[in-house]
Amino acid sequence: MTTVETLGASVETRARAAKSPRRGPFRPEVWLNVRQRRAARMSSHAFRAVDLAVLWPASLGWALAGASPSQTSVAAAAPVLVAALVLHRLSAALGLYRFPRDHRAGRHLADLAGVILAAGCVGALLTLILPGSDTGRMTGWLATVAVALIALHVVWMSLVARWRRNGALTPNVVVVGATRHAERLIRNALERRDLNVLGVFDDRLARTPDAVAGVPVLGRADDLMKHRMIPYVDRIVVAIDPSAQARVRELTSRLQTLPTEVSLLVDPQSDGERDLALDKLARAPLAPIRAASTPEGRAFAKRAQDIAFGALALVLTAPVMALCALAIRMDSPGPIFFRQRRHGFNHEEIVVWKFRSMRQEAADATASRQVTANDDRVTRVGRILRSTSLDELPQLLNVLKGEMSLVGPRPHAIGMKTGSVESADLVADYAHRHRMKPGMTGWAAIHGSRGPLDTAEDVRRRIQLDVDYIERQSFWLDLWIMIVTVPVLLGDRMAVR
Repeated sequence: MTTVETLGASVETRARAAKSPRRGPFRPEVWLNVRQRRAARMSSHAFRAVDLAVLWPASLGWALAGASPSQTSVAAAAPVLVAALVLHRLSAALGLYRFPRDHRAGRHLADLAGVILAAGCVGALLTLILPGSDTGRMTGWLATVAVALIALHVVWMSLVARWRRNGALTPNVVVVGATRHAERLIRNALERRDLNVLGVFDDRLARTPDAVAGVPVLGRADDLMKHRMIPYVDRIVVAIDPSAQARVRELTSRLQTLPTEVSLLVDPQSDGERDLALDKLARAPLAPIRAASTPEGRAFAKRAQDIAFGALALVLTAPVMALCALAIRMDSPGPIFFRQRRHGFNHEEIVVWKFRSMRQEAADATASRQVTANDDRVTRVGRILRSTSLDELPQLLNVLKGEMSLVGPRPHAIGMKTGSVESADLVADYAHRHRMKPGMTGWAAIHGSRGPLDTAEDVRRRIQLDVDYIERQSFWLDLWIMIVTVPVLLGDRMAVR
């Protein structure tokens, strides 16, 4: 596309935006980004953890019945413990922590009561089979567990209902292609109200209406690539006729450089197929309870790891942070902390905290000029902080808030440049690094790729390392990276920081 054509397209896009409806029928009253909605969905794991924290101590209490383990026979304790294990496994296997939209409170509580009763029946059967078992223990356990779990699930249901009301569990999508497929999708979504269609994008603006079924057409596909709503979009739906294979391939290739999932909408042939397609797009139950090898399980485990290790690190480094703050205050005028807008998960803009290491008047919030060796903007104390990476310690607050992780791709400043070009424009896969929350340290950092990116090759190497980490991420890899971070950073005197 020539410069004149690009200018004409941008003028056309702005003109269309000016006269398009400002609020479509799905526009949320409360905007929650993808990270915030994912946290709500991941609460299923927290719900189950609380349930187990109540179930097993209560079960052990009834199994022992006030006696020590050495004084309690296996026959007396087995019915209660086996019943607890059955309840533990059945509750997750039958999806009691998913809270689907179409399940009412009465049905959920009935399902829970049925699982508790089934576990109680197993325990009761064992009391009949095993000599020396105690029916009273089994009855007391059943009553205690039933009251406790039903009370907890009433709380869980109220929380889920509130999240549904404020949109935390309603997926946001944008549609690429102002086609009859898109219009049918939007009209069906309007009837169901379990999917938000935030906008439509189409490259053929001259031949498209200003809105599709009330949803505004916001520009071309290229406009979507850097649109400010991207952090709030769970999925991009390509609604172009699949028979136009070349156009579909070209569009999906461009869109897949974004961290947002892309789906191709195939026109359903029946009402059943249409409902199934919408169900897949609007999948709004809480995350399933599965093994940690699933994406949901890994995300929950990583968040738990961040909270546990992050809180411990904050306590242990508090004296060091206090000394850093005092040294900054005594060395140069200005604030102790430096705040900078950076890219977080799914292009979300986050404010990252650091200790100030530059003179206040020379601070560069946009990283338009990257740090060089012997940079005259860096203060005396700042050189020490940067060489030891102590200036990064305040980011533990970002970790505990959930905006960052202890391990992940390092967050880059918004608009950061390599030479005179934005770093994001140099590598097609740059946005892939935003498919995971940024980290205080990472795979790239311990392999020497940190600090300024001076050339396009530097950018490509870091992105490749970041993508490699995202594909391989595990608890043990994260633990290894955290262990080797300090000796690697302190031992590398060649890096410019």
